[in-house]
Amino acid sequence: MQTLSAPDPLSATFAALADPTRRAILARLSQGEASVGELARPFDMSGPAVTKHLKVLERAGLISRGREAQWRPAKLEAAPLKAVTEWLEHYRRHWEQSFDRLDDYLAELQRKTSEEDKT
Repeated sequence: MQTLSAPDPLSATFAALADPTRRAILARLSQGEASVGELARPFDMSGPAVTKHLKVLERAGLISRGREAQWRPAKLEAAPLKAVTEWLEHYRRHWEQSFDRLDDYLAELQRKTSEEDKT
């Protein structure tokens, strides 16, 4: 049983992705490593505020932080996003099958309507 203080990895990923600033940070990191200053630049927020977002992303496993002298680059880690994609895939298949059944039903209705119009 999961506790509230230690959510499962998928829940931590979704919680981290719930914030638009964190999603924008991940989008930037998809282009390559960046420092806190580089990540803060497009936002109207301080370095410490960006650092708080980075900590959430790091706890979710979505980024890792390196250390090169005074530079601590953040780097995107894709494994948690792969887990989200795999989880969503089940639901995508469900909806595709539902839409296929709806398409079949509508085609059947159109066929019946066409036959009734001919008589």
